[in-house]
Amino acid sequence: MITDSRLESVRRLLPTHHERNGERTLAADAKIHIVGIGDDGPHGLSAAARTLIEQAELVVGSSASLAATAGAQQRFVLTPDLEALVRTISAHPDRRTVVLAGGDPLFYGVARFLCDQLGKDRFEVVPHVSSMQLAFARVKESWDEAYLADLSHVQLDRAVEKIRTTEKAGLFTTDTHSPAAIAKTLLARRIDYFQVYVCENLGSPDERVTQGDLGEIAGLTFSPLNVMILVRRPGAPDRPVEQAGMRLFGNPDETFQQSKPHRGLITPAEVRVIALAELDLGPRSVVWDVGAGSGAVAIEAARIAHEGTVYAIEMDTEEHRLILANTERFGVSNLIPVLGAAPDAWSNLPAPDAIFVGGTGRAVTDLCKLALPRLKTGGRLVANVNSLDNLTVVHSLFRQQAGSTSVRMLNIARSTDQLDTVRFHALNPTFLIGFVKA
Repeated sequence: MITDSRLESVRRLLPTHHERNGERTLAADAKIHIVGIGDDGPHGLSAAARTLIEQAELVVGSSASLAATAGAQQRFVLTPDLEALVRTISAHPDRRTVVLAGGDPLFYGVARFLCDQLGKDRFEVVPHVSSMQLAFARVKESWDEAYLADLSHVQLDRAVEKIRTTEKAGLFTTDTHSPAAIAKTLLARRIDYFQVYVCENLGSPDERVTQGDLGEIAGLTFSPLNVMILVRRPGAPDRPVEQAGMRLFGNPDETFQQSKPHRGLITPAEVRVIALAELDLGPRSVVWDVGAGSGAVAIEAARIAHEGTVYAIEMDTEEHRLILANTERFGVSNLIPVLGAAPDAWSNLPAPDAIFVGGTGRAVTDLCKLALPRLKTGGRLVANVNSLDNLTVVHSLFRQQAGSTSVRMLNIARSTDQLDTVRFHALNPTFLIGFVKA
């Protein structure tokens, strides 16, 4: 049941209408219509949409859409400077205004920006068929569960990681990220299991759809007005063959390349799992792994914070080389290896949401002391130490800060088979000291 107060809130979201001489007209505060228009111009519009344009006192749109619509109204050419559009609309609050937008104005269109800037109650949206919808219709594929992205607003690396595991993807391309460039990037990441369709100039007389595999598309050029659709081949695995069996985190130690002098000093898989849980990472977290070694913690943090950025900070040149090799092996694009010593190595890095510090001796305490001022409020620092002396010093340091501290002692034993029995080989005890900054 809808209460009176809820009804009132619903009414405020709806445009206000008045009756005048038997005609239904919009009130002054709801005269702005955002009308979707296709490449076929006004011929593809409904009669109601054409009437709105003809009766408008101010029409805003691209040069092409304005040229395709007749009328003696005042006209404003839409440019990338959307703030100028807001100023123009605000300067004429009493005029009947129509904003012409390509396809569906709420699908990567201008409508969301205008509604955010001026309020939803100022607008009515008259959608057209989106070019993305047209593209999927042309290739006869459903798009209800597809990954969709506009590469003018989404970084290509981010999109590639989404494409890697999706069944279908639809991409609005750009001059920089053309279909050929996207195909080459996917192939470079060993993602070669998609059938590709490039749909050009949809809805216009020179419409064309090109079908091929990524290798074929990589060698072709297309009209700037195109939509790229990728459809996974049946039975293709989610990940490249060399990554089969790799886990999001907690991968076996031997999965990572390690330098021979330091072999065995990698943060053990079981400790890594608990440390990453204590760091409380989100998809967009900014993470520092200080004293990253071969990069095991940093790489698994990057796989969890897949839309964020992880900085693997390491002063040893051989270990830095291994971070690069392991990063390529695991296919993480959001990990940035940083060669250098603290604090100079991180002086220009963005403030982190989470910091992991590993190492031996007094270096761990010194690194924690230097890193704490850079940690965001509410952020977490987790230090891994192997001695009671280091535990005492780091714990004391954290207790002097504004925030909360926790300590875990981890005793890990791994099984080994000896004839018909199972025995356990104990790893050295280790301590995880967690701190949440207030």
